Amino acid sequence: MPIQRLSVVVTRRLPEVVETRMKELFDVELRDTDAPMTRDELVAAMKRADVLVPTLTDKIDANMLAQAGDTLKLIANFGAGVDHIDVATARQRGILVSNTPGVVTDDTADMTMALILAVTRRIPEGLAVMQSGRWEGWSPTAYLGGRIGGKRLGILGMGRIGQAVARRARAFGMQIHYHNRRRLRPEIEGALEATYWESLDQMVSRVDVISVNCPHTPSTFHLLNARRLKLLKPSAVVVNTSRGEVIDENALTRMLRAGEIAGAGLDVFEGRSEINPRLRELPNVVLLPHMGSSTIEGRVEMGEKVLINIKTFADGHRPPDQVLPSML
Repeated sequence: MPIQRLSVVVTRRLPEVVETRMKELFDVELRDTDAPMTRDELVAAMKRADVLVPTLTDKIDANMLAQAGDTLKLIANFGAGVDHIDVATARQRGILVSNTPGVVTDDTADMTMALILAVTRRIPEGLAVMQSGRWEGWSPTAYLGGRIGGKRLGILGMGRIGQAVARRARAFGMQIHYHNRRRLRPEIEGALEATYWESLDQMVSRVDVISVNCPHTPSTFHLLNARRLKLLKPSAVVVNTSRGEVIDENALTRMLRAGEIAGAGLDVFEGRSEINPRLRELPNVVLLPHMGSSTIEGRVEMGEKVLINIKTFADGHRPPDQVLPSML
């Protein structure tokens, strides 16, 4: 008698190798298009699946979880961030939630450095003039940016990604400062030659570049609010490869337009895919479409973690990357 396989619904297109392996292991419904599911489609999927595999584009709130079928026992998120899932309500209803931490650390740290360089060296402005055919030749005073060597980098959130950013920034000759919920162990802090600031206000007022690398939680919403942004030096640059909600985007936009902040590099936005049109008009702002984790290797590794979480659950064990409300 064949063993009954778990019913798995995947909400977005995943790398082909991941989808193929899922098909081999589970009774899986794959997505034909890469368009996000509607709210009604998500609820319907949650009613018929044992396991749902969503992404950050799938908002799963308490009302939707209340409509889930009795068979849904695991939400195996494709991605590290779970702020789009009501983890507490899921746990109350006996639904486990897992994620894929640690996979995109290096990819996101690389993109953070790319944004720092792009803003400080005015790379998009140079690219635009070359693509337009308006370049009239080299000039001693054209497109003058600034060195990052010797500058102070303030890292907001010193977890895996924050530490990876610190290692890269040190290689560029930057001085590392950081603010975190908990101070790093002395040996880690020493290896990174990092200066800890218990007061975020004090750190913000002293750094040349601030990099947001903390997750979005209720306690980090608008952590860089209008008052705190005003503490930045006019020559400072803001970079965000974490979550848009950590920065008050309207306040940031106003200050950039007024010249109160020198520039910004943003891979994430408060409105997710709805970009403030005033941001797009600014030459001192680099905007990317959430590309921080966009490498082939990273996406496949994320899929492999999802597979391990589901397979471990199917074997009757706790998924290795289970997310608990107390972790958020």
